[in-house]
Amino acid sequence: MKEKIKERLTDRGQVGIGTLIVFIAMVLVAAIAAGVLINTAGFLQTKSEQTGEESSAQVSNRVQVVSAFGEVGNDEKVTEISLTVMRGSGSDDINLSAATIEWIGPEKAKTLVHDMDGGGTEDNEFTVSPIKDSDSSEPVLNTQDDRFEITMDATKISSALDEGEEVKLKLTTQYGAVTLYRANVPQSLSQESAVTV
Repeated sequence: MKEKIKERLTDRGQVGIGTLIVFIAMVLVAAIAAGVLINTAGFLQTKSEQTGEESSAQVSNRVQVVSAFGEVGNDEKVTEISLTVMRGSGSDDINLSAATIEWIGPEKAKTLVHDMDGGGTEDNEFTVSPIKDSDSSEPVLNTQDDRFEITMDATKISSALDEGEEVKLKLTTQYGAVTLYRANVPQSLSQESAVTV
């Protein structure tokens, strides 16, 4: 009889130890899973913050075209297009030397970059000159009062623009923010030296 009781107690003890081992294993698995979930949540939060900042920069850090005009040559065609630009509302400093302009014209489409040496001899470059720049930050728009002139030579990019022709300009800042502008040459350029486009 005593032997049977001892066997029952031994069996119960073994069942208790087995249950304890299973319980400990479940706690360890739960702890590991919790650690993985916490790490994943932290990674996703960091990624979403970064994505949010980049998206916000693409929307807000853009330039605004204040005015545009074309210079008319002797052959009564527009030879140059100039854009007066300012920093968009709520944007950070915009470095125009890091910007690109897509020129989509009647004859050609080209991507233009800033003329670093100031020579203006290449067919894929635009120049920047200050109109209003109190702190001499050219070519960086770092205050809301800054105004710079971006000049593109149509004769080097493709050819001079005839009356009624249109050029689509897509200015992309270093943040990836895009400003679209359509330069429309007036229907008549007779006896004009400069026109609004």
